[in-house]
Amino acid sequence: MSGKRVCGARYITELKTTMPLSPDKKLEVIQSNATKDGDTGSAEVQIAIMQARILQITDHLRTHKKDFHSRRGLMVLVGKRRRLEAYLRNRDVVKYRELIKKLGIREVKPR
Repeated sequence: MSGKRVCGARYITELKTTMPLSPDKKLEVIQSNATKDGDTGSAEVQIAIMQARILQITDHLRTHKKDFHSRRGLMVLVGKRRRLEAYLRNRDVVKYRELIKKLGIREVKPR
């Protein structure tokens, strides 16, 4: 650790506000990507939620460069998202391409 001490309360409140996806943000992502009312589990919604989490963790890692536990969590999340993308690509290419264009994800060539 560095020689600086961070006030425990400040550190805890910072983690609470930045790490898990807030319920409001999650609801917004679900509503914008749902295929029908009440849809929370389709591949499109799951990919969109993972993308929001990935962007949030990436932003966290820009300021906390040595947070390797969060970095590993990010890599696991990216792998899950890629597997879901492959599933959606195999099921419906048109929906897949629309979704990645909407979310700003690069298209990865299948293996």
